[in-house]
Amino acid sequence: QLLERLNNSPGVIAAGAVLSLPLTGAEESTNLFIEGRPKLPAEQRAEADYTVVTPAYFRALAIPLLKGRPFTDHDSKDAPGVIIINEALARRYWPNEEPLGKRLTVGFEKSPREIVAVVGSVKQSTLSADARPAMYLPQLQLPTGSMSIVIRTAGDPLSVAALARSQVHSLDQAIPVTNIRTMDEIFSASVAQQRFSMLLVGLFGALAVVLAAIGIYGVMGYTVTQRKHEIAVRMALGAKTGQVLKLILKDGLVLASLGVVIGLVGAFAMTRLLSSLLFEVKPNDAQTFAMVSVLLIFVALLACFIPARRATKVDPLVALRYE
Repeated sequence: QLLERLNNSPGVIAAGAVLSLPLTGAEESTNLFIEGRPKLPAEQRAEADYTVVTPAYFRALAIPLLKGRPFTDHDSKDAPGVIIINEALARRYWPNEEPLGKRLTVGFEKSPREIVAVVGSVKQSTLSADARPAMYLPQLQLPTGSMSIVIRTAGDPLSVAALARSQVHSLDQAIPVTNIRTMDEIFSASVAQQRFSMLLVGLFGALAVVLAAIGIYGVMGYTVTQRKHEIAVRMALGAKTGQVLKLILKDGLVLASLGVVIGLVGAFAMTRLLSSLLFEVKPNDAQTFAMVSVLLIFVALLACFIPARRATKVDPLVALRYE
């Protein structure tokens, strides 16, 4: 009744329910037995995550239906057992076959179910790992006492929260409505630890860049002071301001390039330790390394510019008299 009311409410595209909501740490797994294949020892048996859903769940979470049909209200307890699998499970156990129409038995059941659809894979537990093989069972055939309501809205999700709460209370005032969250909030909570770790790494990285810039500035400033006589002679012999500037910047660029090369070697060695903190970025991502290298060289050139500019202001007569 609740889902029917929500699906007929303004601003609601689809409303469904699920036993284990993705990215909340709630996942269940079990063995599965494929009809027509020999039973394997316990340690070699096929395994997959499973959850219980209502027909509109896939629309509510925008999980694509790749082939087959969705659950309907006709998939009741008295109807033949049906099941929907995700693409990861289909590829693992039917890589070169059509899974639709195949039958499998869920580990805690005795009767087989027919596969009626294949849906897109969803990362159930964590974003840092590939989506696991998963099975979806219809709620009408496997009733459960606790489920999460999932609502897809046409506008602001929070505007529908009050509507959902009122619909629940209209059915039963004693039912508490708690933990209302958007998927963005669930997503943020699931990567909170990784974000904090990367924030610390980023802060230390920024500090390292600042210290490197200060170091390059100091070295180049000392170099300009030591080469004041050479610069004066060059300018006395007709060297242009741009030539002197280019000379000093070139020396700084050599130092920066050497540091970047050493840093890249160290970064390649450290990527395995940091791979668990990365999401949708490969540990050896060439584009990332290239962008960081360009940034570091740019910062180094900025640090060299002030000493180089100072070198162009050297008065040859004063410098030579000083020597």
